[in-house]
Amino acid sequence: MAKGQRQLESLSGILDLLLEVRDARAPRLTMSPVLDKFPDSLEVWTILSKSDLANPDVTSEWLRYFKELGRLSWALDLRKEIPDKLKKTISALSPASSSKKIYREIRVAVVGTPNVGKSMLLNRLVGRHAAAVGGIPGITKGVSWFKGHGCIIVDSPGILDPRGDARAHRMLAWLSSTRGQVIGSWDSLACECIEFLQEHDLASSLTDTWGIDISGTPQEVLESVGRRLGKLSQGGVVNLETSGRAMLDALSTGKLGRISIERPGVSRSELP
Repeated sequence: MAKGQRQLESLSGILDLLLEVRDARAPRLTMSPVLDKFPDSLEVWTILSKSDLANPDVTSEWLRYFKELGRLSWALDLRKEIPDKLKKTISALSPASSSKKIYREIRVAVVGTPNVGKSMLLNRLVGRHAAAVGGIPGITKGVSWFKGHGCIIVDSPGILDPRGDARAHRMLAWLSSTRGQVIGSWDSLACECIEFLQEHDLASSLTDTWGIDISGTPQEVLESVGRRLGKLSQGGVVNLETSGRAMLDALSTGKLGRISIERPGVSRSELP
C-alpha cells in the first residue's frame, strides 16, 4: 500500500484529474487521505458510490455541499452503467499542448479508501476486459494505465488514513470498508453500531426489517436480532458473534434499508 501511494504521488505533475470515490453513506469517513498530497491546481471530482444504499435525501444534501465547495460530484450506483454525461465531461477536459495545439487524452487517477468502488468505476470507464496500455514516456513506471473514453486512467490501491482514530475505522467496518476482525469482534462492533443507530433515530430500520424491540440496551437488541435470525448456540443461547456479523452484513448490503451515517452538517467530532 505504501509503495502504491508513493507511485501515485509521483504522478501528480502529469495528472489532469483525480476521480475520488467515496461511500455515499459516509462521505466524510471515506474521504481519501491522499488528496492533500496533490497540488491544489489539480482538479478533483467526487464520486459518491453505493448511492442505492444511502438515504437519497441525505445524498442530495451531500451533492449540494460539494456544489457549494465548487467541486463536481456525482452520486452513482456503480453496478449500473455510469451516465454518458460523466464520460463526456471527462473527455471534454482533453488538453492541448502549449505550442503545437495537439490534443492528447486526459490523464486521470482513481483514488479512494478500500472497498468504496474504485475498481468498479474503472471498469465502467474503460470496459471490463480492457487491457493495460503500454508505458508512457516520461511517466513513472510501476503503475497500470488503462484506456477509457477520451482518457487514460491509472488505478490506485485503497488507502486508509494511518492517522485515523480507531473509532472512525470501526465505523468503516460497519459498512464493510475495513475488516472487522482486525479492529474488534463482530458483537462489539454490532453493539457499537446499534448504539449509534439508536442515538441518531435510525434504529427503526431494525424494527422494520425484523420486527424487534429497539428500546433495550445494544446487547439486548443484538440478542433479539440473533433470536430472530436463529443464531443460537447449544442450549438456545444466542451466539452474539454470529448475530453481530449477520446484523452488520444486513446494514452494509442494504437489507436494513437505505441508511446514511453521516450528514454534511455534522462533524466527525460529533460522531460517537
